[in-house]
Amino acid sequence: MLSPLREHLRDTMWFAPTVGLVGSLVLWWAAAQLDAELVRLLQDDEEYDTIKDLNRVAEDTKVVISTIGSAMMTFIGVVFSISLVAVQMASGQFSPRVVRLYVRSRITKITLTVFLATFLFSLMTLTSFESEQDPRLVTTVPLLEGVLAFLMVLLSLLLFVAYVNGTLRMMRIGFVIDRIARESFRVAVKHPVEKEPDDGPLGPETARITHEGRAGVLRDVNIARAVRAARRQGVVLRLLPRIGDFVVPGTPVFAVHGGPAPGRHALRYTVSVGVERTFHQDLGFGLRQLSDIALRALSPAVNDPTTAVQALDRIVQFLASVAPYPLGALRHRDRRGAVRLVQPVPGWPDLVDLGLTEIRACAAGHPQVTRRMLAGIDDLLLLASAGRRAPLVRHRALLEQAVERTVPESADRDFALLPDRQGIG
Repeated sequence: MLSPLREHLRDTMWFAPTVGLVGSLVLWWAAAQLDAELVRLLQDDEEYDTIKDLNRVAEDTKVVISTIGSAMMTFIGVVFSISLVAVQMASGQFSPRVVRLYVRSRITKITLTVFLATFLFSLMTLTSFESEQDPRLVTTVPLLEGVLAFLMVLLSLLLFVAYVNGTLRMMRIGFVIDRIARESFRVAVKHPVEKEPDDGPLGPETARITHEGRAGVLRDVNIARAVRAARRQGVVLRLLPRIGDFVVPGTPVFAVHGGPAPGRHALRYTVSVGVERTFHQDLGFGLRQLSDIALRALSPAVNDPTTAVQALDRIVQFLASVAPYPLGALRHRDRRGAVRLVQPVPGWPDLVDLGLTEIRACAAGHPQVTRRMLAGIDDLLLLASAGRRAPLVRHRALLEQAVERTVPESADRDFALLPDRQGIG
C-alpha cells in the first residue's frame, strides 16, 4: 500500500509551499555566498574597476527586483482568487467532493510554490544590496541573485500559463470524471487479481481494540504497522469497520484472534481518522463521487442527462475492471506468509448497488440514461462470472419496471428500454 503519510500530504496545500519557501531561502543563501566570494576574489586581484561595473549593473537590477517583489504578491492574490471562484463553481455544479481534485492538483501546488518562492527570493535579494560604493569596502554585489530572480520570474510566467490551462481543464466535467476514474483504478489495482489461498478460520476472537481518537471517517490503516504489531504478538487482527465508515470514540476497530491484544503503543498511529473520505484504500469512494455527479445532473434544477451518461460510462468501466477480483476481504501477510491482518472491502453486490441504485431511481424519466444503463448492465453481464450476475439482473429488472410505471406511451417505453452505449447518440 502507498504510504498514508504521503497520501495525507497530497491532500494538503501547505506542505509544497513550505518546502518551496525553505528551498528559496537556501538558494538565496547559496547565491549570496557565491556573490560575496566573487567580490573577494576580485578584491584580491585588485580588479576594482570590474567591481564598479558590477555594482552599476546591480543597481540597475535593483529597481526591477523591487518591482518583482511588490507585484508578485498582488499577482498571487489575483490568480488564486480566480482559482477559488473556479473551485466554488465546480463544487456547485458537480459535487462538493470534487474540490479534493483541486487540492491534489500538482500544477496548482507547483504554481503556488514557485510564486511564493519568487516573492521571498526577491525580498531576500533586496537585503543584499549595499549603500557602500567604494570597491575596496564592498562585501557583496548581488549579481547572481539578480540573475536567479529573473529566471524565477520567467518560470513563474510559464507556470502561470500551465496553471490557467490546468484550471480550465479541471472545470470540464469530462476531465473531472476521468480524474475520479483514474484515482479509483489506482485503488483497484492494489487488490489481488486471483483468489488468495484459504488459510482456514481465524480462530476464536480473544479481544477487541476500541478507537480512542477523535470522531471521524476512517480514512486508511497503516498496513505495515498493523501487520508488524500482530506478528510480534502472534495474533491475527481483523479490522471491523470498512474504510469510509464513520467511527466515534469507543467504537471497536480491531478484533483480535489467537491471543492477547497488542499494546496500545504498538498500534499507535495505525488507524487514521479524518473529516472526509479519501481514495487511499477506499475502493468505493470513486463510485460514490461518480454517482453524486450523476444524481446532481439528473436533478430538476440541473437536468443534464448527458453528464449522467458520462458518469455511467466510468461506473461501468470501473465495475468491469473489478469484476474478476475476489472482493469482500483483503488478507495481509507477514514475511513468512502468515495472515496477520484481515481488512474488509466492499463486495461485488455492494459496488454494483453503489454504482447503480441511486442513478436508477432517478433515471426513469430520462431515456438517454436508461438506454445507457441497460447497455452497461448488458456489458457487465457478459464480463461477470455466473455467481456475480444476480445483482446485475436485479437492477435491470427494477429499471424496466420503473420505466414501465413512469412512461405511459408504449412507443416511448420501447425506446427508453433499448440498450444504447451512447444513450441517444
